[in-house]
Order: sequence, then structure tokens, then C-alpha cells
Amino acid sequence: MIGWFKRTRLLHCLPDAVVLTAMPAGAGRELYLTFDDGPDPQHTPPLLDLLRQHQVRATFFLIGSKAERQPQLVRRLLDEGHRLGNHSYTHPDFNRLSLAAKMDEIDRTDRVLQAFDGVRHHGVRPPSGAFSLALTLRLARERRRLLYWSYDSLDYQRRPPAELVAALRARPPRPGDVMLMHDDGDCCIGMLETLLPQWRSEGFEFRALPTGADVDATVEGARA
Repeated sequence: MIGWFKRTRLLHCLPDAVVLTAMPAGAGRELYLTFDDGPDPQHTPPLLDLLRQHQVRATFFLIGSKAERQPQLVRRLLDEGHRLGNHSYTHPDFNRLSLAAKMDEIDRTDRVLQAFDGVRHHGVRPPSGAFSLALTLRLARERRRLLYWSYDSLDYQRRPPAELVAALRARPPRPGDVMLMHDDGDCCIGMLETLLPQWRSEGFEFRALPTGADVDATVEGARA
């Protein structure tokens, strides 16, 4: 198991075509909201309502078994312009799995997601961000990419949203940041009800990450 500090240093040393933590800051002010652990029948619909209200496009890293149980939510994600990412099939502890077992979780979820969006390979975010060089290299050989984050909202701590908003305002995100959030609870909704109008007033736009064919093309370009 690699500690968080060492893992962060390793991630930043690897090329973006293999592991992405943040998007290049272009001429505009883009933020990339990402949501893990859904789709959730209770919390994902109101989150989607809020994102639609503010014209936000985001990336949802889905658990394959949940996606199978909530096909109507997956279809709604796509209909409203969001993109799908791979967050394993059962959300196990990847630090305890063999490489073969990790790949089975990933491949099984890709097959589930492909039935919805037609994309063969999706960007992969391992459960809890569990990182290993073996998995990274295996995915890179298959022209697939790990998609991490550069800003952790800490919404999984289930602290009061106002407290987390204050912490975020004290250290605001920068253009190009990929923000980690979760849609298996209502904390992120409470945060975003305050933050989205603020970020819009500051000139931020919201984009979905390249997670499927776009990722394949990026990796292929890096190999050329």
C-alpha cells in the first residue's frame, strides 16, 4: 500500500496520457466536477436537478453493480450531457486484490457502461484512489488511463456542508482543477447549492473530463 504523500508524488511524475490529476489551465476558467460511488436513487436525482439548473456538465465515476440496478439514472446522466467513468464493479478494497481481480472489476464495469454509452474503455478511478504501478502499467498497455483528482472536497467526511464550504473558500480551486465529490450522500448537494452560484459569478465554466474515446486518442497520440 502506498501512502497518500508518496502516491501524490508518483501521480504527478507520470505523464498525463497515463494518469490524469488535473486538466491544463487554458485561456478560460474551467472546473471539472467529478462524482464517485453512484448512481444513487435517493441522492443522484436532486444532484442532477441542481447541475441542470446551473448548466453544469460533470463526470460520474459509477460503480458497475449500482449502474445495473439504476439504468434509468445512467440514461439520465447521459441525456443531460454528463460523462461516465469506471469506479469498479463492487467498490472493494483494491489494496487487497490481485492485479487480475482488479482488472476483472474494471473490465466488468466497462461492459456495463458500454451498454449505455457505446464506449469500450472508460477512464478508471480506483475505489478510494488505491494506486499501484502494476495497475497503472497494465491500463497504459491497453491504451487506458487512470483519472484522479487535484482537489478533494472532503464531502465524504459527512461534516456540515457550511463547514466544508468555509474550508474550500479558504483554499479555493484553480482553473483546471479536477474536484473529487460523491453522489451517494447529500453533503455535496448542500455544498454546491452555495458554491455553484459563487463560482459562476467568478467566471468559472464546468466541463466533463475526457473519459472514453477521447482518452484512447490522447494515449495513442502520446505513443506516436
